[in-house]
Amino acid sequence: MTGPVARMLEEKRVVVCCGAGGVGKTTVSASLAIAAARAGRRVLVVTIDPSKRLAETLGVERNPPEPVPLPAERLAAAGIVEGTLAAWMLDPKLVSDRVVENFARSPEDARRLLDNRMYRNITAMIAGLQEYTAVEALHGFVMEDVYDLVILDTPPSRDALRFLDAPDRVAMFLDRRIFNLFVPGEGSAIRRMATRLIEKVMDVAFGEQTRRDLQQFFDLFGGVLDHLNHNQHEMRAFFKQPDIGFLLVTSPAREALAEAGFFARKTRDELKMHLCGYVLNRSLAAQAGYAMPDPAALPDDADPALRSGLSTLAGLARVEQQKVAEHLALAADLETRAGDGFAWVLPMLGGGAGDLADLVHLADVLVAERPPGHPDSEETP
Repeated sequence: MTGPVARMLEEKRVVVCCGAGGVGKTTVSASLAIAAARAGRRVLVVTIDPSKRLAETLGVERNPPEPVPLPAERLAAAGIVEGTLAAWMLDPKLVSDRVVENFARSPEDARRLLDNRMYRNITAMIAGLQEYTAVEALHGFVMEDVYDLVILDTPPSRDALRFLDAPDRVAMFLDRRIFNLFVPGEGSAIRRMATRLIEKVMDVAFGEQTRRDLQQFFDLFGGVLDHLNHNQHEMRAFFKQPDIGFLLVTSPAREALAEAGFFARKTRDELKMHLCGYVLNRSLAAQAGYAMPDPAALPDDADPALRSGLSTLAGLARVEQQKVAEHLALAADLETRAGDGFAWVLPMLGGGAGDLADLVHLADVLVAERPPGHPDSEETP
């Protein structure tokens, strides 16, 4: 491995892939993991709510409780000999439930909270909570030193960085002082009066059972909240370490590029974290230099239908050539934005990168010395 993406995979302990939905971020994460494992590293790829097809391609189940090593036949098919590759494919529900089980005051409290009908609705409203708990699990893997490299595929949402954005964000929504108002208990006379007043108002507005369920939630979630508030500062410091890198995945779509710009401003400019670079996925830039259909190549006695078909193809080729030029300009712009980082181009695959062979092909492109479409790239026709 000699290119900048290859060096990133060699030097980093954690690579966080960010980007909008629909840009192929999960596919890029899996391809990066294959590339690193083929280079001999012990790799874990963590992705939230992956497609069923990707799980089947890697040969692992969706939403297992622990990371799952890829089967030996899949490792062999991917060319992984010395390294190892495991995948942890989670849905947000499993992530949230895991942190409750780990940090509730007792196993009994954890079970009561998971059974609480208010728990799922309220926790779903807290921006970044599910992503935060996934990242906390990632931190545990790094500390255990089981893997040389952990690749985190974040959810397709701006909430993916909110666990880093402000250590007080969760506390702003779940303020301990507000919790105490809802939870019956010892305290001053004023507090007891305030609690009784709140109970009466809620009984009228929502009904007594709903109020009791909400009080139970506030009481049981308190222990989890204490843990989250304590660890947020440590997690943000963890992601500023030099061996933790962020990779922004985008497509040529305008909305995806805007989202990539947002992530860049957050990671590098505001949060002061290491931005490794951009990956422009599903790009036609790799087709730079392809020859245009040439009617002169046909023999003089060629069938008129063949000439007509070639003329039609030439029109379509000119449209595609314009797209190629636009994508090359995008790649150059991303390279400028990356500064000391890199901008890498991945081709558009007809099969949607749903097969292992497609992932291996993308892994090869990622670790090349130069991206396809680059003037000095060997893959440029």
